[in-house]
Amino acid sequence: MSNWLDAVLVLLMLTSLWLLGSSRLQACIRAVALQGALLGLIPLLSKWPDISLRLGAVAVVSMVIKAVVLPALLRRAVREVNVRNEVEPLVGFTTSLLLGIALWGIATHIAGRLPVDVPGLSPLLVPVAIFTVLCGFLLIVSRNTAVMQVIGYLGLENGIYVFGWAFAIEEPLLVEMGVLLDVFVAVFVMGITIHHLSREFDSIETDELASLKD
Repeated sequence: MSNWLDAVLVLLMLTSLWLLGSSRLQACIRAVALQGALLGLIPLLSKWPDISLRLGAVAVVSMVIKAVVLPALLRRAVREVNVRNEVEPLVGFTTSLLLGIALWGIATHIAGRLPVDVPGLSPLLVPVAIFTVLCGFLLIVSRNTAVMQVIGYLGLENGIYVFGWAFAIEEPLLVEMGVLLDVFVAVFVMGITIHHLSREFDSIETDELASLKD
């Protein structure tokens, strides 16, 4: 199953690049939903064939929340604010992709210096985790639309989940439930915020919000 796990990790890396290079919010939501589905497979493939009931439950809950519930909340937010694309980001999409390639080099360098010694751990797990976190940070700081910044936050959380799995392989439930609770709260708050900002100011561009004065 190591080959399947590596394939999942490569797909996870590609979805991060997809997020960096796409301007369409619906496409980005599909990408983050795909990430959620892939994340649910990581614990199963890592432990195959010794999959416990508890581990299977964690994987199913993770898939449902990350691949179904959270994307549905984001789609609802997009419908509420009636916006389709990210317009004039702080960092262009081509530049974002080039930065993503650079971030992969940084991630592999950092992973190579970490003292990680877990039997059976895929060599791609830690680099992909760090890369996903860095891509999430890049989306947060380089996009103007609040919805895209929420997507960046979710990408960041997905990387933290993969990283947590590498270091807490025996206790995935505690790591997963704690992070998922934070994400649920963040998405609900951001959804409410986006709705009210759109209703009051007819815009969800964060640079315009920063220019508001008393």
